Amino acid sequence: MKALLRLGALVVAIVAVGCINVSVSDQSEEHTAQVSKRAASAVVIDNILTRRSIRDYREEPVSREQMAKVLECGMYAPNAMNKQTWAVRVVDAPDFIASVTAIAVEQMPQLREQPNFRNFFRNAPTVAFIACPEQSYSGEYDCGLLSENMMLSAWSMGIGSCCLGSVVPVMNSDAAKPYLERLQLPEGYKLLMAIAFGYPAGDIPTPTPRDMSKGYYIE
Repeated sequence: MKALLRLGALVVAIVAVGCINVSVSDQSEEHTAQVSKRAASAVVIDNILTRRSIRDYREEPVSREQMAKVLECGMYAPNAMNKQTWAVRVVDAPDFIASVTAIAVEQMPQLREQPNFRNFFRNAPTVAFIACPEQSYSGEYDCGLLSENMMLSAWSMGIGSCCLGSVVPVMNSDAAKPYLERLQLPEGYKLLMAIAFGYPAGDIPTPTPRDMSKGYYIE
């Protein structure tokens, strides 16, 4: 009987130790997960707060593998009723960029006065054209969300970007019609903006202070 009691006590002790080990292990894993989550949050916030509009780029285009990931991140943006109303066309063909630049310079000769001017797209070697339906209550908002996702994901990979609204009137001009047609936008879509992408040349611009008084609680 004494031997049986000692065996029982030993079993209870082993089980207890096992439970303690499992508990400690679980707590350790939970702590590690919490630390990882906090670290990931810090990375996301840092990415948002450090992104800048880049207006000069190195000449090599963004790799198509990286742009594929940028596109994927863009298309995971929230959008009304999941209609995904955007159309995105990426161009890294030098002849396309050079030809549109020539048209833009003819219409706006002052462009050549910009420092280190090489092309109309802030010297970017890769350009994404963003379009939405002409008749859509949410298309412009959807494309705005998509564009921000694209620019933030690009920045996380060391790729600069700059949103370009001035491209639209040039692309819609008669002279640029062949290049607008090359984008093969869906019927009934309008060009909304272009985004320059590339590897930054030179220093990253200093951030412009934000007026935080523009947002506040209503009691």
